[in-house]
Amino acid sequence: MDYQDRLATYLERWSLQADGAPLHTHAASLLPVLRSGQPAMLKLSTGGDERRAGVVLRWWGGDAAVCVLAASTDGDALLLERARGTRSLAALARTGEEGDAAATAILCAVASRLHAPRPMAPTLPSLSGCFAALGAAVAHGGVFSACQAVARDLLAAPQDSVVLHGDLHHGNVLDGGARGWLAIDPKGYMGERGFDFANILCNPDGALAMAPGRLQRQVALIADAAGLERARLLAWCAAWAGLSAAWHLEDGTPPETALAVAAVALEALQA
Repeated sequence: MDYQDRLATYLERWSLQADGAPLHTHAASLLPVLRSGQPAMLKLSTGGDERRAGVVLRWWGGDAAVCVLAASTDGDALLLERARGTRSLAALARTGEEGDAAATAILCAVASRLHAPRPMAPTLPSLSGCFAALGAAVAHGGVFSACQAVARDLLAAPQDSVVLHGDLHHGNVLDGGARGWLAIDPKGYMGERGFDFANILCNPDGALAMAPGRLQRQVALIADAAGLERARLLAWCAAWAGLSAAWHLEDGTPPETALAVAAVALEALQA
């Protein structure tokens, strides 16, 4: 069944009306909709990994994440709460050091709530499988090899394993108005909670991530807010940035920014 047929099926099944233009990514298509006059978001997945998003979101139950309003039996179609607030963490981070620190504090608070213990955790793949691309990129040597060595040590002895969002950054935490800041688009892994904080250090864009002194400031803020060891957070930053660069290679997109962040993290680790 093609996209248009799937779209028509779920618009009819859940009594939805289109309320905006669709957004297409490599793994899903999203359409703003109305259900009984209330705003929502229809997500039709095109990749198997995206099915975990519904599992994780339902487990979080709307606590610091958007609610699941309906789901298909196979998990390929989700009707989600639509976060309609106008505030942006990326825009806040770009207003200067104070704004950057405030955005990071919000991301840390959201992560803390997502990582909180809950009964009946879902069965999810281990974080180690996520790093296959970095292992393949070791053939390029240099920073890739150093990041792989750091990642291997981290994955061999995980600490504080939780249900991870897997892609927590400024663009995946939205303004939910009276509901507060809400996470969207989880990837869903089991692994050390430090992984979820590393991506903050690489975002919201390359210019800010590589601003002089920014990485050190952010590491201090996150470590204090999340109760993490600074050296281990730096290690996760190096591992994550190396993985991000490896993904860029796979996609045929420039890896230079991710490699630069990784190099700074590796240098800080050796200081």
